[in-house]
Amino acid sequence: MVPGTPLPVAPRGALPLTASSGLVGDYRRLLELCPVLELRVLGATEPDPRAADGWYSGARLATDEAALAAVLAGEEARIAAEHGRAPRPHVTASRLLHHYVWSACLIVAGPWHLARRVPVVAPADLWLHAPTGALALRPRGHVSLPGDDELRAELRAAVVAHVGPVLAAFAGPTRRHDRALWGMVTDDLASAVWYLGRMLGEEDAAAAAADAVLPGGTRPLPGAADFRRLRTPDGRAHHTRTRLGCCMYYAVEPAAVACLTCPRTSDEERLRRL
Repeated sequence: MVPGTPLPVAPRGALPLTASSGLVGDYRRLLELCPVLELRVLGATEPDPRAADGWYSGARLATDEAALAAVLAGEEARIAAEHGRAPRPHVTASRLLHHYVWSACLIVAGPWHLARRVPVVAPADLWLHAPTGALALRPRGHVSLPGDDELRAELRAAVVAHVGPVLAAFAGPTRRHDRALWGMVTDDLASAVWYLGRMLGEEDAAAAAADAVLPGGTRPLPGAADFRRLRTPDGRAHHTRTRLGCCMYYAVEPAAVACLTCPRTSDEERLRRL
């Protein structure tokens, strides 16, 4: 394939869904491996989380300005409590969108990486808790395919289908255009696969997996994972990549520094900090 040729996102329309029973075990293992993921997996008989209790689905965030305002206010309060001041509104919105997208990517990519199952997570089946930032998920079904390339395409398609409506709602508050928003999705999908691999003690395999999922040319995702290695003076090699866009962490407080994968951080600075 010629470099840069768009790859198919996925042939989603004709794919049969399998019941969610296997996903429950996948998510149990994912939560054991990934302590930063604050996720409640709903049982089949549990009611949906309620807006009255501060829970808003991705579908509601995409269509209800009051719901979006509520989750943004919650994020602003959390940042102010942790860092001593509220950031600028577009920083708050960018940090919350990054949290939601990274979590959604891990929720979709986790079963794919662990068990070759791609969950189909509709925006109506993932809730964000405005006061705490925690998430709740109702598993529905998944897709399993025999070919690695086809399954990777289905992973990309599942992520795109879930986050697309949410990105549109956050475009104004984040002051980001389409390419920057989809660049965040690319970064967060690469990061989620990489993080899970580190938790499994399989960083080399995870970086290779992220590179295979995100080779570039997979629109609307605008770039590649593009992992590389930096070698420190002690001879150790460290995986790194340069994000397509800034996650705005440095902007939450004056003393904060840019992340190791930030486009603002040079390789010389990465080596110094490693």
